[in-house]
Amino acid sequence: MSALYRDHHGWLAGWLRRRLGCAHDAADLSHDTYERLLSSGRLPEAGQARAFLTQIAKGLVIDLFRRRSLEAAYLEALAQLPEAHMPSAEARALALETLVAVDAALDALPARARQVFILSRFEGLKYSEIAQRLDVSVALVRKHMLRAAQACMAAL
Repeated sequence: MSALYRDHHGWLAGWLRRRLGCAHDAADLSHDTYERLLSSGRLPEAGQARAFLTQIAKGLVIDLFRRRSLEAAYLEALAQLPEAHMPSAEARALALETLVAVDAALDALPARARQVFILSRFEGLKYSEIAQRLDVSVALVRKHMLRAAQACMAAL
């Protein structure tokens, strides 16, 4: 592992710096890439190190942009609140952390389960309406909702 880090860390940090335009974010994501690699217990085959590291880093870049997008949307919603109803900095940080965790949990679901959850919770459709729209049974909609709810609860 140390040879992998020594041989490719500089290249990965440079690749991320060019992609992100920020040395600090690149350093963080470079570190996170190796951390994820260590926690996975998998090492790339000979000659595949850069492709392997790039794949992990791309996922982390997507996560970074998703997190920032969620944060921007949350801050925009907060800006609409009257001053008297503004949550504390601690409450805002906890809410944002929760949003990111739920987003990650939903993102890890199969596409159909995620779609069912969004149609139910954000568009307010009834299970029968979702079943009709997706051309599936109501029982399958229930199954997907249960799976999504369990994922959200696990994230919390």
